[in-house]
Amino acid sequence: MSIKNVVRVAAERFGPDVAVEDGTTSLTFTELSDRVHRLAAGLTQAGLAPGSTVLVLLPNSTAAVEVDLALTIGGYVRVALNPRVGERDWARIQEDCAPAGLVFDPTVAGAREFASKMRATIVIATDGRTDALTLEDVATRAPENASLPDPDPESLCALHYSSGTTGVPKGALRSHANRLASLRAMREHVLAGTLEGPEPPVFVHAGPIIHTSGLFVLPFLEAGGRQVLLDHAGPADVVAAVERHSATHTALVPTVVARMLDFDDAQLAPMRRLRMLAYAGAPMPVEHIRQAYQRITPNLVQYYGMVEAIPPLTVLDAADHRRGVTDDPDLLSSVGRVCKGIEIEFRDGDRPVADGEVGELVVNGPAVSPGYHNAGARTDLGKSHVGGVLYSGDLGYRAASGYLHLTGRSKDMIITGGYNVYPREVEEAISAVPGVSDVVVVGMPDPLWGQRIVAAYTVDVGSVLDDETVLTESRNRLPDYKRPKSVHQVDALPLTPLGKVDRASATRLLERITHEASTRSTN
Repeated sequence: MSIKNVVRVAAERFGPDVAVEDGTTSLTFTELSDRVHRLAAGLTQAGLAPGSTVLVLLPNSTAAVEVDLALTIGGYVRVALNPRVGERDWARIQEDCAPAGLVFDPTVAGAREFASKMRATIVIATDGRTDALTLEDVATRAPENASLPDPDPESLCALHYSSGTTGVPKGALRSHANRLASLRAMREHVLAGTLEGPEPPVFVHAGPIIHTSGLFVLPFLEAGGRQVLLDHAGPADVVAAVERHSATHTALVPTVVARMLDFDDAQLAPMRRLRMLAYAGAPMPVEHIRQAYQRITPNLVQYYGMVEAIPPLTVLDAADHRRGVTDDPDLLSSVGRVCKGIEIEFRDGDRPVADGEVGELVVNGPAVSPGYHNAGARTDLGKSHVGGVLYSGDLGYRAASGYLHLTGRSKDMIITGGYNVYPREVEEAISAVPGVSDVVVVGMPDPLWGQRIVAAYTVDVGSVLDDETVLTESRNRLPDYKRPKSVHQVDALPLTPLGKVDRASATRLLERITHEASTRSTN
């Protein structure tokens, strides 16, 4: 199996059907395959050598799918830039990976300026509104009947960047074998039993395809499903797209699910048609899972993975959610069971820990990245690759049932009065207070306890809560050493461009709030 063959076979099987569409463009499977192969061959003619690194700065669009697949089957190393983070982070990534090329959309804010400063062999725009080559120029350079060799499965297809502990982006290496392992696991675990039905499957890409939504591109090509790409979509846009396109599948980050829960049942009615709503990227509070099951769709699937080990590593499927809501509530706080071919254990250093004991999650198998780009020159990479095994930095345990539970990140653990407290457990307790929408818990310096537990939270639309009520009710759910010392209602929690709660920014927010409160009490 190769990604080139996935594209080719999809064209042979589903030729005239629509494969991908955005707000302005649609491509059939035949058109997509032809376009992808011509772009891949044309890049070489335009001056890019296979194996070289290419930055990609595109919004969610059919062009983003074309370029991703073309670079992959052409043997290039794709580095996707998030349009939402801005030129400062783009420049840092460029400095780290020294790309040979850039493909960009001039409509992305700041993209023209960034492209004008590029030190690269070739700069390609999606259209003719700049002096750069266009994708069409590149496609027309492809020789007739150009033959593209299948890249070596162990060769790189991408660098996936995330923030290092110093804030300097770090690039995890991703091979063709990693991506194919994800395709198999998505098909066999996340999407199992959902692709067949009276209607062809339709997937709505509500989030960036450079992130978790992109994991569904290959499985839906393989299955002959139609893919609809939304750009900068809010919760209401997602619901409208599901209704308009008769969608059967989508994937959302938990913050979007939480915002949907503010809608009334009539507004949410189109979501009931979904055969699968996947959520990933961050933990979802158990109470939100219950509400989503009851009010949005019971066909929920959670999957877990990371930049350094391509998802899915574990899956909590729809049957698990059903059991969790009706019979076994502990399942809803888990990340599910390990996917076939993946090995996961929890360790204390090099010592495996017993079931039920918290340790660091260590993963081995075809999903694990070969390592980091420029690893020899970096001291801030955090996660550790040792002999093909990834020490993830995630803390958790395996229950006697075989389901995995995560308790947080090792660097986020709070040590108060000599006790280890995992923020997620406290966040679950606060999230269970009726009316609380979202919450983040951090440890603040304390002269007596070492650290004290402090939380920021938001409330559901129409709910009225005060800090004292939330503090009292959450404390009733926790043992004394895990109880927050203070909670603070805020209008919104700071989020990353990918929709996760930004814990570092939340810590700075709480530092400011507690400092202002201390100043007021002193005065």
